[in-house]
Amino acid sequence: MSFVLPAAVAVPLTVTATALAQQPDNNPGGDKGGQGEDFGKSSPTGLLILILFLIAVAFLVRSMTKHLKRVPASFDEEEEAPAEADKAEDEAATPAEAAESAEAAERAESEAPPSKQEKADHS
Repeated sequence: MSFVLPAAVAVPLTVTATALAQQPDNNPGGDKGGQGEDFGKSSPTGLLILILFLIAVAFLVRSMTKHLKRVPASFDEEEEAPAEADKAEDEAATPAEAAESAEAAERAESEAPPSKQEKADHS
């Protein structure tokens, strides 16, 4: 859908905008519309602010790069499922290691000092 102004409205609107955009010829005080003797010059404060902005941008780019490296190539769950299946197969492939880790956990529980709840149960 396009919007078209009729010629009866467009011509007066264009002429009015052109007239308002022009600088007046009779400037009291000799103002040249911001183009005086200091036009185009900058101060050391402006340079300092520009350098601070450039440093901030450099840190932001560095941070964004680190975060983007952590993003996975794809967010599809189909690719994650085989990886989880491989882990499950690895765990199932070594039942001896699973049994050893279960025995180690039982030993750790038996050697641990009794908790407050266990002490209360024995009293």
